[in-house]
Amino acid sequence: MIPDDPVLTVRGLRKSFTLHTIDGRTSVSLHGVDLDVAAGEHVAVAGPSGAGKSSLLRCVQRSYLPDAGSVVLHADGGPVELTALPDRALARLRGRALGYVSQFLAAPPRTGPLEVVATAARRRGLDRAEAREAAGDALHRLGLDEALWDVDCGVLSGGERQRVNLAAGTVRPPRLLLLDEPVSALDPANRERALELIGSLSGQGVAVLAVFHDLDAMRRLATRVVEMAGGRIARVGSPAEVLGAAA
Repeated sequence: MIPDDPVLTVRGLRKSFTLHTIDGRTSVSLHGVDLDVAAGEHVAVAGPSGAGKSSLLRCVQRSYLPDAGSVVLHADGGPVELTALPDRALARLRGRALGYVSQFLAAPPRTGPLEVVATAARRRGLDRAEAREAAGDALHRLGLDEALWDVDCGVLSGGERQRVNLAAGTVRPPRLLLLDEPVSALDPANRERALELIGSLSGQGVAVLAVFHDLDAMRRLATRVVEMAGGRIARVGSPAEVLGAAA
């Protein structure tokens, strides 16, 4: 069933890879996936390694181009078919309405956390002064020491880089946010800050599609869990229905 306020509509999504380093065989990652995500909804994607979870996120973000199917983002100007969008138009849309937070930060050389996050805020419509203020607020909220704000991101620890990545993804949040293991490198205190931030997005009307291996995080954040197996959606339901009760 299509939600009343859809932000993302995925239909018949298929993706395969040719294994050139082995013998040229084809590995199918997604077999005709259908999925909807509504405004203010947090959909967590569960399943074992190789189930197709990250492939789904990357096809939505279009770092992977699917073999077949449609990925529609219902943006402010109307529905946009992401699989057919020219690269420049896609880049503009990613800046404004579509965010992606991976486990790893890709920052330009000699660029500090404040500038990385402020650049993301400017892409989402803030002027330079507003963007720096919003970036500082985001970094404070995630507990990144101000002494690190102008340090080259390349010398930060894995957990610090992950917090910068999350701050950039959530500053003036986009309409759709994709999360791929965004708290995997965080210690308990910073994990708690990050989960509180992610949890606040639903109240702002942000649609979240997230991959976590952390069952506690899924139980805490998800309004719906999609369980994948073998590149297909195997089950959909509440966290309690799909994941079971917490131990």
